Amino acid sequence: MEVRRAQSGEILAGLTPVSHYFGSVPAEDTVQRFARVLRPERMHVAEEDGKIVGGASAFEFQFTVPGVIVPAAGVTIVGVLPTHRRRGILTELMRAQLDDIHERGEPVACLWASEETIYGRYGYGMAALCGDIEILRVYGSFRRRPEHGGAFRLLSHEEALEVIPPVWARVAAETPGMFARPREWWEARALHDSESRRDGAGEMMRVVLERDGEALAYALYRVKMDFESGSSTGEVRVLEALGVSPEATAGIWRYLLDVDWLDRLQAELLPVDHPLFLLLEQPRRLRFRLADSLWLRLVDVGAALAARSLEGDVVLEVSDAFCPWNDARYSLDGAKTTEDADLRLDVSDLATVYLGGFTFAQLLRAGRVEELVEGAIARADAVFRTDRAPWCPEIF
Repeated sequence: MEVRRAQSGEILAGLTPVSHYFGSVPAEDTVQRFARVLRPERMHVAEEDGKIVGGASAFEFQFTVPGVIVPAAGVTIVGVLPTHRRRGILTELMRAQLDDIHERGEPVACLWASEETIYGRYGYGMAALCGDIEILRVYGSFRRRPEHGGAFRLLSHEEALEVIPPVWARVAAETPGMFARPREWWEARALHDSESRRDGAGEMMRVVLERDGEALAYALYRVKMDFESGSSTGEVRVLEALGVSPEATAGIWRYLLDVDWLDRLQAELLPVDHPLFLLLEQPRRLRFRLADSLWLRLVDVGAALAARSLEGDVVLEVSDAFCPWNDARYSLDGAKTTEDADLRLDVSDLATVYLGGFTFAQLLRAGRVEELVEGAIARADAVFRTDRAPWCPEIF
């Protein structure tokens, strides 16, 4: 068994172990789209007797953490064929990948976990939550009408490639958990609209809210029409809806809830502090269903702490069994120190609070951090706290 970097032309083979669990060989279109946004050298594969039986890859992200954007590894396409399970292959792949990320100087790695029990053993911590909603239009009234002063316009695919990305960029730059999307990403992923992605609904619709020629908000959505006893039971399926201001965000959701001739709206991957909770007259009608979203790995604890520019007098004693270079005590500026620790915790638990989605107090109540000095939990929460929940609107 050999774990190595993939070579040019091996993306299909590297996709195959994961694709097995989806019941099909990757289509040529899928391979080509991955090739546009994933460099072969960021794919690690496990090979036995000339056959690739496992893989783990990483996109190269510019990733937002509270107050700053850092380079990050967006871990993806991780899997081992069922014929080779329980042989330590995944651990070897994670070892090779994390060593590579560390050597490249990317302080953090992030992923969406298909099975949430897997990644804690490699130092990842659950760092953000998200939720799905389904609301009948009849319950979609707002407490007040948005006053955005703009107008809506449906876009062609080509127009969307020019108009929508600046809105994403503005929101992503200030939202922990989001990442920059280069043009190739928009073309190959975010605006890609093959039949296989529609799940019985129609083609992707693209709408922008504009004022004085400036894009303030956009939404990507599909319509799935259906009827029962002559009345519509169709739904709007929201893929993404973002605005650069509170009024623009409210405006784009008002548009989506007002699409005529449809019965309900459905959306996924929304943040836990979405403004709809306070916009709607009847927020319980959202039927918000909670799930984990981003998992985070602090590959270089010192660099990750330094990036956040935290100010406070707290010393963290961090244990990291899988990446021993992180095993140390740290001041909040990221420097290693020999001073006595105020808090002791595992690197995965530090990752859980790093983006601001959870608090040290929550870790304490779950028995996941040890408070060595009275009051240290409160002091740590005061400096790590953020004014918005981390959010990643896209599974990668």
